[in-house]
Amino acid sequence: MKKVIIFLAIIIALFATLAFVTNYSNKQASEGNPYGKSNLKQATISQLDDPNYENQILPDELAQRLADKESLTVYFYSPECAYCRETSPVIVPMTEELGMELPLYNLLEFEEGWKTYQISSTPTLVRYEDGVEVGRVEGKVSDAQFQAWFEQYAE
Repeated sequence: MKKVIIFLAIIIALFATLAFVTNYSNKQASEGNPYGKSNLKQATISQLDDPNYENQILPDELAQRLADKESLTVYFYSPECAYCRETSPVIVPMTEELGMELPLYNLLEFEEGWKTYQISSTPTLVRYEDGVEVGRVEGKVSDAQFQAWFEQYAE
């Protein structure tokens, strides 16, 4: 019986150590992140070094830009969304080639965006003209459809 208790104690200690190391590692990776948050979800942490996810927009900044009646296209995505992980490497370079700014709104970290911007699925692209929505693409579509959609709004 003593061997079982010692074995269980060792297993519990190993899991506690693993949890501590993982938590510490995630906090280290999250330092200086573009989200302004001290705790990020693991899927977001995994994308921190990916150049396709560098142009993040925070909720307050997006609200201000829309209130200022700016024209912009916003990419609403979730790091946990398989379609988003397929779409981002296609559309981010596509918009760069067209000379378009494409701010990315992380719905995993800022869940209020689902309701605020009536997002029903990801990925979602929304075009705003003078702060008002004028176009939207939801879900995974073909590269050609993305290209055509972006070209109609290219400046």
